[in-house]
Amino acid sequence: MAIVVVPYDPDWPRLFIEVRAELEPVLSDLAPVFHHVGSTSVPGLAAKPKIDLHAAFTEQQALPVAIERIKGLPVYTFHGDKYNDQSWAFTSGKGSYGARLYLCTSDNAVLRDRIIFRDYLRAHRERADAYAALKLRLMGEANDDWSYYTGGKTDFVRETLRRARSI
Repeated sequence: MAIVVVPYDPDWPRLFIEVRAELEPVLSDLAPVFHHVGSTSVPGLAAKPKIDLHAAFTEQQALPVAIERIKGLPVYTFHGDKYNDQSWAFTSGKGSYGARLYLCTSDNAVLRDRIIFRDYLRAHRERADAYAALKLRLMGEANDDWSYYTGGKTDFVRETLRRARSI
């Protein structure tokens, strides 16, 4: 699959709300809190046109129920917990954009880091601009090698999290 990073789209916050609205009736009795994360959640940031969101549950026992319910939706593809980080991933395509949904508990470390990273980029425009430049450079260099693209962002993300935690 081609790696495509596009300029910020002001429709992304609305698309998050639409995806959340589609999921809320399926999960409402489990009381998830939805979080818009990833580059589409940072105003002005170039991103892959995929809305990243977490549905976080207070109760651990809600997760297996939520996973089975989302698996039952034909628009979502289940990817499991491929990094063993207690965050179960699903993807869907929606024309010119898609969604990547993660199900986890509210205290999940991946969710915590994604929120810290998002909030730091929202508050530090120069860091968000540097991240956009890195992603665009990696897209050009990666030749559709997702490992190269993702791996090329690792040091930047770690440094940004370090900066955010030192405030």
